[in-house]
Amino acid sequence: MAREITIIGEEAYRAAKELIDTAGLKEGQLFVVGCSTSEVGGAAIGTFSSLDLAEAVFGGIYQATQEAGVYLAAQCCEHLNRALILEESAAEKYGYEIVNVVPQPKAGGSFATAAYKAFEEPVAVEHIKAHAGIDIGDTLIGMHLRDVAVPVRIRTKEIGDAHVVCARTRAKFIGGERAVYETDVK
Repeated sequence: MAREITIIGEEAYRAAKELIDTAGLKEGQLFVVGCSTSEVGGAAIGTFSSLDLAEAVFGGIYQATQEAGVYLAAQCCEHLNRALILEESAAEKYGYEIVNVVPQPKAGGSFATAAYKAFEEPVAVEHIKAHAGIDIGDTLIGMHLRDVAVPVRIRTKEIGDAHVVCARTRAKFIGGERAVYETDVK
């Protein structure tokens, strides 16, 4: 199992790095991840929470976000209303209201629990507007992306046995046919 967990961590790193690069994320931007460790392990979502798998997936993604200087936000499961765990400095930078909850494997999910344990100053918030994100195992991260999400196809299609879907966001185009747009605004 140790080798399999190592491979899962490597898959998570590759997926996160590829999305960060493809999306052109800048230092200090938000990267949201929803992860079902049940799905990663080959079971149905919500039926086989695994802290070991969560730590492997989190470790790979966290390494990629740290290298890029991007803030990582870990989505909790539905039992915590999909709240998010992130560093206090990210919540302060973006003006997000901090709420009081500590995720657990069966109430928040193993991935959010791993994030809470690994972050230097973890806090929970109810809502964010991330610049990009990865949905691992069909956890539905869309509510935590900025308004205009654009699908991103990456080479990593699965992490473990979990389906992977990625998105980046862009600024809204407003003003109609006579408007002129900046081409480098993300």
